[in-house]
Amino acid sequence: MKAVVQDRYGPADVLELSEIDRPVPGPGEVLVRVHAASVNAYDWHFMHGDPKLARGMMGLRAPRARVRGRDFSGLVEQVGAAITGLKPGDEVFGEADGAFAEYVCAPGGSVGPKPSNLTFEQAAAIPLAGNTALIGVRDVAAVRPGQSLLINGASGGVGTFAVQLGRAYGAEVTAVCSARNAETARTLGADHVIDYAREDFTRAGLRYDAVLDLVGNHSLTAFRRAVTPAGRLVLSGGGVYEGGSLVGPMGLFVRRRLTAPFTRQRLLELPAHQSKENLAALRELAESGRLTPVVERTYPLSEAAEAIRYLEVEHARAKVVVIVRE
Repeated sequence: MKAVVQDRYGPADVLELSEIDRPVPGPGEVLVRVHAASVNAYDWHFMHGDPKLARGMMGLRAPRARVRGRDFSGLVEQVGAAITGLKPGDEVFGEADGAFAEYVCAPGGSVGPKPSNLTFEQAAAIPLAGNTALIGVRDVAAVRPGQSLLINGASGGVGTFAVQLGRAYGAEVTAVCSARNAETARTLGADHVIDYAREDFTRAGLRYDAVLDLVGNHSLTAFRRAVTPAGRLVLSGGGVYEGGSLVGPMGLFVRRRLTAPFTRQRLLELPAHQSKENLAALRELAESGRLTPVVERTYPLSEAAEAIRYLEVEHARAKVVVIVRE
């Protein structure tokens, strides 16, 4: 099968479209014939091996997972002996390493039925970014009706979902993004939009019940100025930043851990974990019309490297999708 593989760390040039063996599903896995896969900051981090301290988990000299891509949509090709509820031919979406390929093997717990009202391209945009936003808004920020929520990085893949989820859970949403993305943020449900090039929200004197940071472009002290005395600050290390970093966003996380015991504010990190329950919740939100993926561009599988380069250099709005099979 054709797949986008990587055998060393570096810029997008290290990615190559190659012929490799088709994966074979284990008892608890699902083999999916991929129709579309979306690009995430996750792919950029693994492509560069950045931050360097994370290479103990990624792979010291090259990524352990050779095939890039993380989330996908497609048709079930084969199911393992322990899989129930899915059968060959089912339309699905989910999350697993190796999605920039004609076939991907995914754990059964990270695959679910595709939202019936979405195309394969739209569905592929949801799993990683949508799940991250869902965990951040619903679980960690614990947004409730009537609360105020600020999203720093509201025009990115996670941010566009977070704006919609904040609105769905009844918050008054403030989106921080560039001027060119302001109208998109408003269309997705933001009550207020701040152009980060013209105004620093950490110095505006306003405080929010929850701040979800998806960029990491301020100090912990600055972020805390924008949070109410008993509010929640949620930090995420998933953004694209200037490469070559030793610690990346981990320095901010270390400061959070040192500070958290001494303040009423809840200083929290955004964890990453998949579950069928979250996929089902995202599917329900999409089918009810409360969550709509925004796809800015699509690329064929042969141009997956260019898709990641676009995410890195042009700071893509919302989601970029790789079409594997028309």
